[in-house]
Amino acid sequence: MNTSVQQAIAALPVPREWLWEVVVRPRRRTLGIEVAPDGGVLFAVPADADPVAVADAVRSRLPRLALEVRRRQRRPDEPVKELVGGTSFAYLGRRHRLKLVPRGEGRRVRLHRGWLELPRPETVSQGALWIAEWYTACGRRWLSARIPSLASRVGVPLGPVEVCDLGRHWGARAQDASIKVHWALMQLPSALVDLVLVHELCHARAAGHGAAFRREVRLVLPDADERERWFADEEPNLWRGAIREVPFSGHHGH
Repeated sequence: MNTSVQQAIAALPVPREWLWEVVVRPRRRTLGIEVAPDGGVLFAVPADADPVAVADAVRSRLPRLALEVRRRQRRPDEPVKELVGGTSFAYLGRRHRLKLVPRGEGRRVRLHRGWLELPRPETVSQGALWIAEWYTACGRRWLSARIPSLASRVGVPLGPVEVCDLGRHWGARAQDASIKVHWALMQLPSALVDLVLVHELCHARAAGHGAAFRREVRLVLPDADERERWFADEEPNLWRGAIREVPFSGHHGH
């Protein structure tokens, strides 16, 4: 633990109620700040970090950091859906009502005439899984077509793109240039999915989330600030698969 860095941060006007810690990551060259889903703050520093420089960097980011901590601490409960006819599901920003249809050979979850059709599953858990798999498959196709042009604009090589459940994370980039994206993002308008993709692609050019990284993002998306505010409003409403365990009725939608 870099105690001098910790003391330097503690001397700043950091709100008393914040839960924060400093960790030393030898591979880092600059300060990294991570905000956990519950609002906890992690300051990741290089082994040879200068306490004064770190304190100056944290001080300059405190206003934006305070907004993010407050937003996460106020985060509403994760959305829960009932798999009954008429329940709303979004795909790329457009809302579609659920329609339960009879099971049959070759039947699958699909968008059809404005409805999201779900072959009647045996359990609600199975139905939620089928819908998540549908988002995953649609996302894989859509992103594979979308991301090459964004990677070209960022100016970085592109590895494989995987769509999966990332828990509390929306995107991740690995050392091999592969990118993972949470399937739930496919509920968002394309402009916000692009924001997440550009965010991950720009990590190939700048580590952390400091000024250099933000500059890279804004070179590709000049309206990134506006998109980030929009994303902050939309993100708490994203359905991640939570369902209310109610027995199926005869309601099929219409």
